[in-house]
Amino acid sequence: MYRTYSSATDISFCFIFAPEDSVNSPANVIAAANMATSFKTILFDPELSAKLESELRVERDTRDSDTLPSALQNYLDSSPFKLEDKPGQEEVALTRKFGDESIRITFSIADLNNMDQDDADQFGEDPALSDEEAADAAATNVQSGGGNTKGSINQGQTKGGNFAVAPEDSIAPSDRADGSYEDPNSGEGEQEPSFPARLNVLITKAGKGALQLDVTAQDGEVLIENVYYFKKPELADAKTAELDWSRRNLYTGPPFGNLDEDLQVLLERYLNERGIDTALALWVPEYIDWKEQREYISWLSNVKTFVDA
Repeated sequence: MYRTYSSATDISFCFIFAPEDSVNSPANVIAAANMATSFKTILFDPELSAKLESELRVERDTRDSDTLPSALQNYLDSSPFKLEDKPGQEEVALTRKFGDESIRITFSIADLNNMDQDDADQFGEDPALSDEEAADAAATNVQSGGGNTKGSINQGQTKGGNFAVAPEDSIAPSDRADGSYEDPNSGEGEQEPSFPARLNVLITKAGKGALQLDVTAQDGEVLIENVYYFKKPELADAKTAELDWSRRNLYTGPPFGNLDEDLQVLLERYLNERGIDTALALWVPEYIDWKEQREYISWLSNVKTFVDA
C-alpha cells in the first residue's frame, strides 16, 4: 500500500508502506515517483494557467490584435502588392507583377524578437518593462524615464531619458484616422530611430535570371546593403543543400557601398519605381509590430490550452 504526504514546503517525497521484499522493486519506485509528480502537477498547473490568463488579458486589453489597423489596411488597399501572411509563421511576403518582372519581398518578425539589449535601448524598447507596468503607465498617464514600450505611440525619448510627446505630424501611422504616412523625422526636436526591418527583395524575369537585394527599411528610408545577380533564379532562394553549395562559389557582385555613387542612386530609383519606397519602408516595421503582437497572443493561448488539457 502506498501513502503520500505533502506539506506547504515540500511535496516531492513519497512514503511507501509495503512488504519488505517489494519496497525496492522497480515497479514500486516508479509508481511512487509518478504519485509525487502528480501532486506537483495538481498544485502548480493552476498557478501557471492563471498567470497565462492574466498575460492574455493584458495583451488583449493593450491592443486589438484581430483587426488590422486602418492605416496598415489602407496601404494594402492602395498598393500593388499582395500580402502573403500565414498565421503561426514568422515570415511575411509581399508580391506583385511589374511588366515582365515578378517581385517578391519577404521579411520576418524574428528581427524584432532577436533584438538584443543594446538594440532595444537604441530603438526605444525596454524589455525589462512588463506589459502590466506598461498598461498601468498608460492608465495613469505616467511618463517614466525608461524606454518606450512596444505598444506606445506618438512619443519620443529625449537624451535625458524622459519622454516628450511628439508633434502631431509625427504620430504613429497606425493611429492616423486617414491612414496616411508622414516622415517621422519631419517634426521638431531629436527623435529616436524606428525599428530597422530587414527586407529580402527578389526580382525575376522569365529566362533572364534574377536580382536579389538585401534592404533595410527604417524611418521611411529604403537602404540597400547588397545587390546580387543570379542566372538561375532558384539560386537566389537556395532551399536545398545542393543549391546552397552551388551558390557559394558564385561571384554575385560587390558590396553596395563600393559602387559608384551615381550607380547607387540609380539602383535606389530602380526600387522606388517598383513600389519599394518610403510608404513601404514606413509600413513594414508597423506591420511587423502588429503581427508579432498577434502571434504572441496566439502563443499564450495555445500554451494555456495545453496546460489546461
